[in-house]
Amino acid sequence: MRPMTHSALAVAREALAVGQAVLPPYASKFSRRDGYTQPQLFAILAVRKFLKEDYRGMQTRLGEWSDLRETLGLQKVPNYSTLCLDRKSTRLNSSHQ
Repeated sequence: MRPMTHSALAVAREALAVGQAVLPPYASKFSRRDGYTQPQLFAILAVRKFLKEDYRGMQTRLGEWSDLRETLGLQKVPNYSTLCLDRKSTRLNSSHQ
């Protein structure tokens, strides 16, 4: 069993690797290619849960935390509404969030 981590960057790296292994890069062949991949959004949501942030708080964290953006390969910070929409497709969060 792996030890628990206290590093959000470690969670981001692991979630991105898992997302890349099991999720297609885009939900549809018509998806915009200039945005974010599904594995990136999955990793952001995993880090959001780890940090116990709301969607707007996660957007702010991504804007201020260049190491996290670099780890996730983000060129720009997604709007909080993008994270809310992706939450529904990944089923990462419980229905109470």
